[in-house]
Amino acid sequence: MTGFQKMAKSFLKNHLNNMKHLKEIKNWKELINEVVCCDCKDGMAMIPDKAIDLVLTDPPYGINIGGTKTIGGTKLACTKVYGKHDWDKEIPKKEVFDEIFRISENQTIFGGNYFVEYLRNSSCWLVWDKNNSGGFADCELAWTSFKSAVRKFKYTWNGMLQEDMKNKEYRHHPTQKPAELMRWILENYSKEGDLICDPFMGSWTTARACKDLGRDFIGFELSPEYCRIGEERLRQEVMF
Repeated sequence: MTGFQKMAKSFLKNHLNNMKHLKEIKNWKELINEVVCCDCKDGMAMIPDKAIDLVLTDPPYGINIGGTKTIGGTKLACTKVYGKHDWDKEIPKKEVFDEIFRISENQTIFGGNYFVEYLRNSSCWLVWDKNNSGGFADCELAWTSFKSAVRKFKYTWNGMLQEDMKNKEYRHHPTQKPAELMRWILENYSKEGDLICDPFMGSWTTARACKDLGRDFIGFELSPEYCRIGEERLRQEVMF
């Protein structure tokens, strides 16, 4: 083992020791402004009824995008290697959605069109126009519990092309959402001081948007790899 490999292994071990795990939490309020490495169903079980102002989350869609290893590769989009994962083989169980509704006053759930059997009718769907080309989806849909009209947010997220190329975000996760999208949702559907929960935190974009806008958050993420990435993103003064 080289000196660099030993140093990297030591860093990883220390990082894992510093990572929050559910067994360390004695009171649910210790979850606030933390992302805990655990199964979200176990994490949400600690939270009292309606203690969360808004669940804002992007669950697995069950389309096995994590199993493809790379994203892109068309003439207009470069291939991006994320590694092969099995987190997107199926959608979350009904019990997970039941917990989401139990703990929160309101919800915004990306990929709602994949989970219609677990959701009720809504007048307010959010449409994210990705300004895409090639084989990517034109838009993504988020189901919400709000009673207002359908709203659209246009923000380019097309392979290596992004709306704000001067402040381009590094894409850590194959289904990562732009921070500006999450900030737009928080600005329009929450207020400063609200408590936001993301049970599927991924690369922690929701947590970072909450930090930027003065919202408290609770997040759960099963993958230690993504927890480490998210910790680093939260520490940065500027996320890009």
